[in-house]
Formats: sequence, C-alpha cells, structure tokens
Amino acid sequence: MSAPERIPPRSVTTAELLTLGELTVRGQIRDASNAVLYCSVTHDGQEALCVYKPVRGERPLWDFPDGTLAQREVAAYEVSEATGWDLVPPTVLRDGPYGEGMVQLWIEGAPGAELLALVDGEEPEPGWKAIAFAEVGEGRTALLVHADDERLRRLAVLDAVINNADRKGGHLLPAGDRLYGIDHGVTFNVDNKLRTLLWGWAGEPLTGEAVDVLKALREALGAEGALAARLAVLITPAELDATRARVDELLATGKHPEPSGEWPAIPWPPV
Repeated sequence: MSAPERIPPRSVTTAELLTLGELTVRGQIRDASNAVLYCSVTHDGQEALCVYKPVRGERPLWDFPDGTLAQREVAAYEVSEATGWDLVPPTVLRDGPYGEGMVQLWIEGAPGAELLALVDGEEPEPGWKAIAFAEVGEGRTALLVHADDERLRRLAVLDAVINNADRKGGHLLPAGDRLYGIDHGVTFNVDNKLRTLLWGWAGEPLTGEAVDVLKALREALGAEGALAARLAVLITPAELDATRARVDELLATGKHPEPSGEWPAIPWPPV
C-alpha cells in the first residue's frame, strides 16, 4: 500500500491571521495619545507582530464621535486597498483582550530613509518639495521640505480622499522600496480637515495614474459599489457621501488640493 499523500498546510492570509489569530499583548507604545498595544497574533501555526488599538482606550475628541477611531482606521485601509497602491498596512476590526478595536500588521520602518528635512535657503534643492518655514530656535528659521517621491504623492492623494487630519512625519514608514502610512483614526470627517506635511504638490495637476485611480474609486463608491458597501458599516452615511464628494472634487479640478485657510494646514507636532 502506498503512503498517503501529504497535503501541504494551507497558507493563512494576513487578513485571516489578524482577524482569527490569538492576540497576546507584549507591551504598550507610550508616546501615543490613545491606547496602542504592541502584540503578537498566532493562528494555524503562523505568527506576526501587530498593533492593537482598543476602542475603550480612545481619547474623546471634540470633532469626532466617541468610539469611532478604530472603524476609521479600517476604513482608511479599505480605501487604500481599492486604490491598488497598498499604502496602509492590513487592518481589521475585531475583539481583543480589551474589547473591540482595530488590529494592524506591524511594519518595521527602514532606518535612514529620508523623507523630511529642514534646510537653509528659500527654495528646496532638486528632489525635494517645500512645505513651510519653521522656527528652529534663537529666532532662526529653516525650510521644512519633503522628498519629491511618487510614493508620498500617492499618499497625498489618499489623504485628500479620506480627509486625513493628522499626516505627521512619524506616520510615514518606509520599508524597503515600499512606503506605508499609519494612524488614520482622525479621517473621513464631513468637514474639510485635511492637515498634512505633504503639501509639496498643492495646486499641481494630478498625475494620470492618480486620475485613473480616482475614477475607479468613484465607481467603487457608487450605490452598488463594493467599496461603498464595506465603508457603510464603518463610517456614517454623511461621511460616505462626503468621501464621494471629495473624489468628485479632485476629478473636477484635476489638481492636488490646497490648504483651505479654515483649518491649520500642518499637524502639530509635525513629526
């Protein structure tokens, strides 16, 4: 009798691992404004590191409904996935040791990848885009710049769609040739809250790639669209309509948005 054929173990997807795996808290990230727990997650023989943000650890905000930041983080991931740019680490909503919260794959940022800098002079060097002048002490100012990097430009488009009110330098994670954005709890507000360090392309024409992505998003956000169905359980109907309106506005103008003047344009602290 021949030996039975060995069936190789089924590969667990990242979404399954994050959703179904057993969460073990290993520590807490202390410099975060809300509860952020560093965890491992194991399922079916596979393990990964992740971040767990329980809803009960969210600090109330005056301009966002209480207990909704975790859902907004997942909604940002869903929009990122719909763009095809893969700019947000895999993120799910699930129960954990401290109740419902968002769980996101841990990304170890690559050291030495310069995306932001303070420079002397009135204009940025080639390969950099100006953000604003910043005080650096003793009455001296320097020009804050970010890299003229297509990955950052894609992230700037994503932030405009999700209305990101907190795109700081510390929320940018280069990983090899990839770039991830994290911390998307304050997004999808119905009011224009865009606050970011990525203003270098403000007023410039969108790339052809971005226009194509926005057209696909508009279709996916339609009444019968798959993305609309996924977002409908994460954000309010008014917030979903506002997202559609932002996509329409970007396509109508064909340009990266500019600061509105009605809201601080740059987050504080910027890093």
